[in-house]
Amino acid sequence: MENKQGYDPSEFEDDDYTTPQPDAGKSIRGYRIVIIILSVILAALSVLYFSIHRQQMLDNELLQADRDSIQNDLGRLMTDYDGLRISNDSISAGLTLERERADSLMTRLKKERSWNLAKIKQYEKEVGTLRTIMKGYVKQIDSLNTLNKKLIKENVGFRKEISSAKLRADMAEEKAAELDNKVKVGSVLRARDIRLSALNDRSKPVSRVKNAARLRVDFVLAANELATPGNKAVYVRITSPDGYVLTTEAMPTFEFEGERLSYSAMREVDYQNQDLEVGIYYNSTGFAAGTYQIQLYCEGRLIGQTQVVMK
Repeated sequence: MENKQGYDPSEFEDDDYTTPQPDAGKSIRGYRIVIIILSVILAALSVLYFSIHRQQMLDNELLQADRDSIQNDLGRLMTDYDGLRISNDSISAGLTLERERADSLMTRLKKERSWNLAKIKQYEKEVGTLRTIMKGYVKQIDSLNTLNKKLIKENVGFRKEISSAKLRADMAEEKAAELDNKVKVGSVLRARDIRLSALNDRSKPVSRVKNAARLRVDFVLAANELATPGNKAVYVRITSPDGYVLTTEAMPTFEFEGERLSYSAMREVDYQNQDLEVGIYYNSTGFAAGTYQIQLYCEGRLIGQTQVVMK
């Protein structure tokens, strides 16, 4: 149909032109908001990263300062150890050992690559322990020096009376030797109340020794505070009326004053410095009536003896 105004609308149509859609503007604005939000997050993360990095740098500097402080303190401590001089062998050995520990700790410090607060505390504790030990040695050395000064002063006084001092020393040595000998003699165990019994094979007493299947030697190890307590081996020698020592086929022996003596029986007892009743058995037959000799030995000494007449 022909247009009354004389033009054709199709002449103004453009094939490349597209009419804008209403949702396009909203999408662009949404993208911009997302970009802005991401930018803000990125900026915040950057600030947080640099803040953490800065704090880590500060922490590392503090750890480095603490490490240097510990190393310097340990170095001064090692110098202090080197400055201690003492003639006492025991203290000198202890100082040498602690100095070696300080060297080992310094080596560990220098090789340490991973530092944290826990390790700092650990090293501080070890250095503190070494310093405490050194203070203890310093106190001991001061005490020894004080004692040495006192001894030197006394020695000067002794030199003025050297003759009388030597005499007193000789007398003291003689008394000490005498006392030591008394102690040795006093520490020897003693056996008392020594008895000999004839028993049958059921350990019942018999009136005639010829009917005995075993002999029992009873005695008391006397209390002695000077003796050394503990296990003691007690040997008994029973000599028959005909003069022979009763023993077993094995012929056991013990040492006494450089010789080997045979014995009849032996028993180990636990001696605790108190009176101790002991019984030792000798098993055999064919015993004869008469006088029996009983001798008891312990720790290389004769501790008791007696004679018993058996019917």
